[in-house]
Amino acid sequence: MNNVVLIGRLTRDPELRFLPGNGTPVSRFSLAIDKPLSRDKKQELEAKGQPTADFINIVVWGRQAENCANYLAKGRLTAVQGRLQSSSYEKDGIRRYVTEVVAERVEFLEWGDNKGSDFSNDSSDFSGIEGFHTVDDDDIPF
Repeated sequence: MNNVVLIGRLTRDPELRFLPGNGTPVSRFSLAIDKPLSRDKKQELEAKGQPTADFINIVVWGRQAENCANYLAKGRLTAVQGRLQSSSYEKDGIRRYVTEVVAERVEFLEWGDNKGSDFSNDSSDFSGIEGFHTVDDDDIPF
């Protein structure tokens, strides 16, 4: 079984490329995933200049790759479900190894310019769509 589920923040904007020949879109980005550390341990590592997160490379193919490039940006909270893939190549006589997640599903957990918070209360993005209207939080029964 090879299944990976991650939630983290993008460390850079997605990079979109198209394969030569068939033009298949492929997007690459990385996620910073916080390590499960106590507050004291996290402060200790930060004071020593050591990382408190893991940085995971993500590859997305097809239409979903284009969506990632168009709608994701550095710092956005994102969920990825996919499979782990490892490969190697030789450069300058040195064997290099690469491990990355090939995303099968990407969920955008933040939208717009509201980095650091969950969904925006601004419904202007949906105002032109029939059937959508502003709902006051006091009207929600839960």
